[in-house]
Amino acid sequence: MGDLMEESKQVRRLRRLSLTTVIKYAVLIAIVAIVFIPLSVILLSAFKTPPEMVQGTVFALPKSLNLNNFTDSFKQAKVLLALKNTLLITVTSVLLNVIIGAMVSYIIARFDFKAKKLVMSIFMVAMIVPFTTIEVARFSIVKNLGLYNTLWAPILIYVGADLMQIFVYKQFIDKIPESLDESAMLDGASYFTIFRKIIFPLIIPAALTVAIIKFVEISNDMYVPYLYIPSDKFRTLSTTLMVFQGDRTLDWGSLSAGVIWVILPALVIYFVFQKYIFSGLVAGASKE
Repeated sequence: MGDLMEESKQVRRLRRLSLTTVIKYAVLIAIVAIVFIPLSVILLSAFKTPPEMVQGTVFALPKSLNLNNFTDSFKQAKVLLALKNTLLITVTSVLLNVIIGAMVSYIIARFDFKAKKLVMSIFMVAMIVPFTTIEVARFSIVKNLGLYNTLWAPILIYVGADLMQIFVYKQFIDKIPESLDESAMLDGASYFTIFRKIIFPLIIPAALTVAIIKFVEISNDMYVPYLYIPSDKFRTLSTTLMVFQGDRTLDWGSLSAGVIWVILPALVIYFVFQKYIFSGLVAGASKE
């Protein structure tokens, strides 16, 4: 009798486990579908002719590899100009952001001051408060500085440090012995010299991690460039897609090809440097 009861418990346990497994895989499949279904529609639409877009369904395969959408979108959207503007904004913003973020993290990790908790609270609030609630004030500041409709407007917005990168940097800085700082100070080194010659070289993995994440984030952003640099000569890869939308029409084929042009740079950079992203995050989160 006892053996039967034990066997019954094991059967119920296996049923609960199997149900949990089914739910887990169902959720994962749903997430994958949400991500890949729109991408597959864009990829298929990029190779379709206008009649194929009208007559078939969105999941219908193109009858031939039509490359006209790619050539037309490349010229119409001025991809090279958009790529130049995107790289100028992104590279400048990332370099300044990495340096400023590392400096802020060094101060928070190494120095004790009265407003330290207040500073961290401000960074926390900045992550919680929706950015749309402060957009009017931010727009007024940029406008009054005379930076509206210049490439410096998005750069000024992007260079600010955030809590995520401070956390990544701080994990690395906490591992660096403070005795190194003290030895350098005994030799007459200033705080800036200590940061430049000791701290920053040792947190290069964290800097690379933050730089890659920020590069992908900034290059894919559409909201800030669309609002602050509306001029055609300052179009970025994300805002240049607006040229395919008219008052009454929308060229889905060219738009899909343009989306692929926009995705490619960030995708290539991510796949080339993804090992640095994961290694930097893991190394920063682990404790020796």
